[in-house]
Amino acid sequence: MQTLSDEELGAQALEWRRRALQGEWHARGIAHEFESEMRRRTGAPASNYDSLDLRSLELRAATQRRWWRFWQAS
Repeated sequence: MQTLSDEELGAQALEWRRRALQGEWHARGIAHEFESEMRRRTGAPASNYDSLDLRSLELRAATQRRWWRFWQAS
């Protein structure tokens, strides 16, 4: 892992995280190792800001379903 370049390390971390999200059994641990090495090298975690919900709190609260009121029709 130490011999990989930063770009290769990032690509491997992304690939193994994708596999983990698809349910591959040991992929979560491997992805964690790659991501830990990335954090060790860079000192800051990488975030995918495109996937963050940037709506206001009021808008998010208005669109959330209230799961505890399942007996009431909306």
